[in-house]
Amino acid sequence: MTIFDVLELLCGLALFLYGMELMGDSLKKSAGTRLKQILSNMTSNPFKGFLLGLGVTAIIQSSSATTVMVVGFVNSGTMTLLQSVGVIMGANVGTAVTAWITGLSGIGTAGENTTEFIKWLKPDAWMPILAVIGIGLNMFAKRGKKKDIAGILLGFSVLMVGMNLMSGSVGGLKDSESFKSILTMFENPILGVLAGLVLTAVVQSSSASVGILQTLTTTGAITFGTAIPIIMGQNIGTCVTALISSVGANKNGKRAAFIHLYFNIIGVVVWLTLFYIVNAVVDFAFVDSAIDMWGVAAAHTIFKLLSVALMFPFYKQLEKLAVLTVRDKESDKVGYNLLDERLFATPSVAVGRATSVTSNMAQISNEAMIKAIKLFDDYDAKLAQEVRTLEDKADKYEDALGSYLVKLSNEDLTKDDSEQVSKLLHIIGDLERISDHAVNVVESLEEMQDKKLSFSAEANRELSVLMSAVGEIISLTERAFINNSVTDAKNVEPLEEVIDELREQIKINHINRLKKSECTIEHGFILSDLLTNFERVSDHCSNIAGCVVEIASYDALDMHRYTHDIKRDSEEFKLRFDEYQRKYAL
Repeated sequence: MTIFDVLELLCGLALFLYGMELMGDSLKKSAGTRLKQILSNMTSNPFKGFLLGLGVTAIIQSSSATTVMVVGFVNSGTMTLLQSVGVIMGANVGTAVTAWITGLSGIGTAGENTTEFIKWLKPDAWMPILAVIGIGLNMFAKRGKKKDIAGILLGFSVLMVGMNLMSGSVGGLKDSESFKSILTMFENPILGVLAGLVLTAVVQSSSASVGILQTLTTTGAITFGTAIPIIMGQNIGTCVTALISSVGANKNGKRAAFIHLYFNIIGVVVWLTLFYIVNAVVDFAFVDSAIDMWGVAAAHTIFKLLSVALMFPFYKQLEKLAVLTVRDKESDKVGYNLLDERLFATPSVAVGRATSVTSNMAQISNEAMIKAIKLFDDYDAKLAQEVRTLEDKADKYEDALGSYLVKLSNEDLTKDDSEQVSKLLHIIGDLERISDHAVNVVESLEEMQDKKLSFSAEANRELSVLMSAVGEIISLTERAFINNSVTDAKNVEPLEEVIDELREQIKINHINRLKKSECTIEHGFILSDLLTNFERVSDHCSNIAGCVVEIASYDALDMHRYTHDIKRDSEEFKLRFDEYQRKYAL
């Protein structure tokens, strides 16, 4: 390898990691309940997940690509860690198909034609199409789902380009006689495993390294005894790609990569040890016989099937092993360890526990927004990171509470408990979105810092009034939910109306300043984003307060009726609206 090959390898690694991050972030934004539901149905039990991983990998001819996508799904919260176990096992078996296809090259023209057709199923063939679609959507879609889909397609394309660059940078090693000799120079099975591991880790593809081994079998110099340890090492080496992809992932993403690693390591240790013990007793005649392409494919497939047979009954233990490897910090555990499914034996206690944890989530989401607002007075990168940390924590609370409440809803609940569960399921989504908007506010302020922009004194004064109103509506909503206070909840809707009016008035004032050249269009873009985020925070507060009032007053959740009734000929509403209008007048 030359210095240019090393630089190409590093460039490929950088693109790979960036593509992984872009795809994961876009998945997180776009993975609404529909995508989660589809994947949940397809992986509702480990066998379905196994079939999914097997099918996808058999089609795209890359267990690395499948596992990297799984890490992305787990990282984005679209797939749970336990659901990923079956998919990863299926991906390991699916990649064995490549070895059989490679073996077709030894049976003449028919084999070559089949191999040529299979090339169109590989990611390299259709990845450029995804890239073109992705850049088209990215250029013409302003925002929303199309923009998120563009991010997913472009992220995957960049990821695959990075993977190809890494493979291409070491491609010359495939033709290096000294490098190939690594495969055949070790008679010791442990060294044979290491040889297969190193080769596959370097070329970033077990399919490629198996193909090299199959090519070398045409010399007739490689025996079953030499090939089997190398094949097993190749299965461990293929885990390197997933481990690299998990570098920028969250803890569950890293755990998914370790599940892939442990599955192969345990399989190699158990079956290789058993093979040599039995061979020492029985003395297999084929061990010293020359192996051909089909023999490599058969050994590769048999090992993978045996590993699945060994590990499949223990898929939950495999998940626990990964969790033990990548441990949660004490701060990560707060809240989640309170949601114990054993409390389902007494559903009312479980509902109370879920309510308490949701209250913790409300405080976290509201704290994120309050800290984001503080950044207006004095921007601090450390405080901005705290907002992101709180948002990530709110995401985890939503995932944990959502799963817990859905399971709890299937228990034998009283009418009151059932209504409380319904209320919590509605509220956790709004709380999570408030924390998302807090991060959006931080990103707008970071853009101002990067571009060295600042609002006019008048714009700052108007935003200060709006932020005070947002701060109050957040506090009102938090008290309404935690204390189940209908009084506080009823004060939220008139304040939300005032915030809507403030937003419109500030936009009009900005247009007037723009006409006088006191502001610029660039300021307007950032101001519009800020106003939209603050207005949507007030909408989510209104939703939460509405749930509190609806359950208390109507024993049901009907937000349209709530907003209609509270505004229609309501003297109390008009009184509170006028009061807030005076308090937050521009």
